[in-house]
Amino acid sequence: MTIYLDSAATSRPGEACLNAMCEMMRETYGNPSSLHRFGLEAQLRMEQARKQIAAALGCESASITFTSGATESNHLAIRGAAYAYGKRKRRVVTTTVEHASVKGAFDLLETEGYEVIRVAPDADGVLHAEDIAAAVDDATCLVSMMLVNNEVGAILPVQQAFAQIKRTYPQIITHCDAVQGFMKLPVNPVKLNADLLTISGHKVYACKGVGALYHKKGVRLIPLMKGGEQEGTIRPGTESVPLIVGFGAAVNELRGTIAERAEYVSSLRSECVRQLSDLEGVAINSPENGSPYILSFSVKGLRSETMLHFLSDREIYVSSGSACSKGKQSGVLQQFGVTQDLADSTLRVSFHAENTDADITALCTALKEAQEQLVHKR
Repeated sequence: MTIYLDSAATSRPGEACLNAMCEMMRETYGNPSSLHRFGLEAQLRMEQARKQIAAALGCESASITFTSGATESNHLAIRGAAYAYGKRKRRVVTTTVEHASVKGAFDLLETEGYEVIRVAPDADGVLHAEDIAAAVDDATCLVSMMLVNNEVGAILPVQQAFAQIKRTYPQIITHCDAVQGFMKLPVNPVKLNADLLTISGHKVYACKGVGALYHKKGVRLIPLMKGGEQEGTIRPGTESVPLIVGFGAAVNELRGTIAERAEYVSSLRSECVRQLSDLEGVAINSPENGSPYILSFSVKGLRSETMLHFLSDREIYVSSGSACSKGKQSGVLQQFGVTQDLADSTLRVSFHAENTDADITALCTALKEAQEQLVHKR
């Protein structure tokens, strides 16, 4: 029986998403920019999805721009805002524990002459709001930090940091990558003091290839592409209506169960920690107060790649960290205080609400077998 424990990498599309997409592809397949009835019907369904996602974020639908996914949304937010506001103020601030797409956007800005300040966690692996705020000055145009770290599940102090920054520098644009928090924890850009906020479809039971960017009314963005008038010219190109409508349907289905699912998944995480504590040589890398959906741990003496193959042979699917790194270390674990030897042995388990205690027991039983077969024979 397949045991899927890698939902932070991607989730299985839900029935609400699939049914909505199939309907759009079979019946309402018009181009939403076309002026005939088929085009209007597609446009109306796309706007319904926009309203569904806006409702989940507690914002106006006009603040939602659809994209191809989180990477594009992050680049559009970070580079688009920097180009709009950074002509004279060339300082931008982020953290050392961001997703690869955010890191890549700031690396590009750095090659273009922007001063990039990267704030690191302290010696205990904790990132403080005060440190983020202290990195900001009069020459700063943009600050970006994630809500939930995708490798260890740490929840970053976005609300506190952005509030401190806005009190002193209200003109600075704030961006939050909320991909691992959206529909898992309460996410409201206004409460987070975020001018821009990124979400992704395939993390929330929708399909790959669709994401969205929340942008506060009045915030300017320079488009990264030139083309048609779609998405208010911020993101030109014919919209993928089936993906967008599926995204909206998936989000709409999840809206009322955030607290319930988080409570259940938290119990799974606690059970996993309890069973892992019975194994020798296992170190937990995730903070206790992190996201209930992500648990990072290291099995001393066994390399991550070896363990992934061992578990996969038993149809147990986990990861060694960020899926975007394709097995390579991103360096984020070390930023959170994980030593190199433990980083080499790290596994990331990420839960979903359909997982069970039996899944956890099967995982930990397989880990014990791996220790007996691979470590003790050396």
